[in-house]
Order: sequence, then structure tokens, then C-alpha cells
Amino acid sequence: MMVARWSITAKFGYKQDLLKLMFRWLEDVGSQVGLTRESHRILTGSVGALESVIETETVVKDLSELNAMWDKLAAIPAHAQWGKDIEPLVVSGTNRWTIYRVL
Repeated sequence: MMVARWSITAKFGYKQDLLKLMFRWLEDVGSQVGLTRESHRILTGSVGALESVIETETVVKDLSELNAMWDKLAAIPAHAQWGKDIEPLVVSGTNRWTIYRVL
């Protein structure tokens, strides 16, 4: 089992707007590739972490499952539009994927 973590930083004053769009993405787009609230979490900085950081965690069986999910997402027009919609709310260059193996 693996956890794929995607991290972005919200621009100052836009964190709530960005979170709203991320939850909407999970309902409208993520659900099309099988993501649920149980397999996909949205986290934000609190104690000891930057408040402006937003991370998502997706539980997958292996890298091939993650890659298949990414391929499906690339074919969904609403996913591409969502990327354009969040762009003004995100600090440029802060998006990052990290993949963890669950032991």
C-alpha cells in the first residue's frame, strides 16, 4: 500500500477559497476515478506546519494504480479546468508530489 501526497501553498488570504475548490474537485472529479473521503484526505497546516500549506493524501495499492488514476484524470475536461481555476489562488512553483510506502 502507498500514500500519494500532493502539496501546494495557498496565496495569503486565499486558503479558504482554495479549500472550497479542492473539496468540490473531490466530489465532481475525484469521484470519477474512484476517490472517496476514505481514500483521499485534504489536510492543512496547523501546529508546527505552515498554515498556508494544503496537502492531499490518496491511498493506493501501488504505483501502477496511481499512474492509472493520473491517466484517467488527464482525460477529464473538468480536471483541466479545475487546474486553471485554482491557479490564481496558489503560490506558483509550490506544487509537489511525494509518494510514501506504508509498512
